[in-house]
Amino acid sequence: MSQEPANPSSHAQSHVHSPRPATARRSPALSGRARVPGDKSISHRSLMFGGLASGETRITGLLEGEDVINTGRAMAAMGATIARKGDEWIVQGTGNGCLLEPQAPLDFGNAGTGCRLTMGLAGVYAMRSTFIGDASLTKRPMGRVLDPLRQMGVQVESQPGDRLPVTLTGPRTAAPITYRLPMASAQVKSAVLLAGLNTPGITTVIEPVATRDHTEKMLTGFGAKLDVTIDTDGARRISIEGQGDLRGQIIAVPGDPSSAAFPLVAALIVPGSDIIIENVLMNDTRTGLITTLIEMGGDITLINRRNAGGEDVADLHVKASELTGVEVPAARAPSMIDEYPALAVAASFAKGETRMTGLDELRVKESDRLAAVARGLEANGVDCTEGHDWLTVRGRPDGKGIGGGTVATHLDHRIAMSFLVMGLAAENPVTVDDATMIATSFPEFMGLMAALGAVIEG
Repeated sequence: MSQEPANPSSHAQSHVHSPRPATARRSPALSGRARVPGDKSISHRSLMFGGLASGETRITGLLEGEDVINTGRAMAAMGATIARKGDEWIVQGTGNGCLLEPQAPLDFGNAGTGCRLTMGLAGVYAMRSTFIGDASLTKRPMGRVLDPLRQMGVQVESQPGDRLPVTLTGPRTAAPITYRLPMASAQVKSAVLLAGLNTPGITTVIEPVATRDHTEKMLTGFGAKLDVTIDTDGARRISIEGQGDLRGQIIAVPGDPSSAAFPLVAALIVPGSDIIIENVLMNDTRTGLITTLIEMGGDITLINRRNAGGEDVADLHVKASELTGVEVPAARAPSMIDEYPALAVAASFAKGETRMTGLDELRVKESDRLAAVARGLEANGVDCTEGHDWLTVRGRPDGKGIGGGTVATHLDHRIAMSFLVMGLAAENPVTVDDATMIATSFPEFMGLMAALGAVIEG
């Protein structure tokens, strides 16, 4: 990669980490307009599919966080040419089936999505590829992706528990499989479909519970022959024909709803706030948080709704609201899995009890995200109960007694941002032990929140 943005990821060079705490304090009403970074899921896939396609892919709105940059570095290590020119990223791809064997380990830093999807993409090639990451990623289980790759003929060398470092040796010719997902995971679904790109015949993923569908939409846009049907039991059956041609595309990445969650929740809980968040992706596999907050009484209006590059996009007009606790159904979890920490903060200021179920996937995120949220709530005086796959939060609408604690972030960007949002409406300041990892997904977070009027130091 060349002509990268300022402060590109240091993970590729070093995993030495110096924590930088930050503190959020009760803020005046938030106001103004904000534009969140490009969607992380679409940004990862834009560089991956562009790097694999023949010809040129031009990307605007790319999330220039460390996670996405590390995915770009991995594609460059396997033969793609990726450069930033002005506000565009220009990708010259290798052509499907033509990735080169990387000469050094592929370092994904903190990027679970980039790591797991690239394992699927590269693992079936007749070459050796080694995957490494930072302390957080090294703790995360990779078996859910490695198991189907083993079925396709990939040899796997890994640390105990199928953790990084992982070395994959692909077969001479990979075998197509039909794989039923044992859990709702867009990453596993995507990894198997990407493995199918370089595998002769038809590779099929059966998805009992629908998850974000960016891989299917974007692969189709790049020219892959992909078919989606619904089984009699309601499961989605996604089949991809291997060894086809992919062609470069022009991509405008919409704003990330997972990043929009932070100014969105902040505006709801800080009295008197009135903001507009522009250009947010409204794909219905990603809008569970907005649905839930509206059910809680959140004043959220979708304006300027439009279609951009095959995806629904809108601006969000958000006003401070009196929230009431709700029961969040487990079936909604796949559409808001990354937003539960922000929802827990909103629930802390809601009247009554909010109960969230079906959260077992949070145990294997950048941290044990469910435990991290519960400990952070407790440290700041919020009444909550944590179960194996559920969390109940009993809120204080006036914010009285909330705050005053320090939150252990466990190298998790979403924990850091969520609890900084809490501090904006709490009676007492809220401190997070480290804010450096926010750069993995939302480098502009501090500046964007300050421009709206948020008081955050650090």
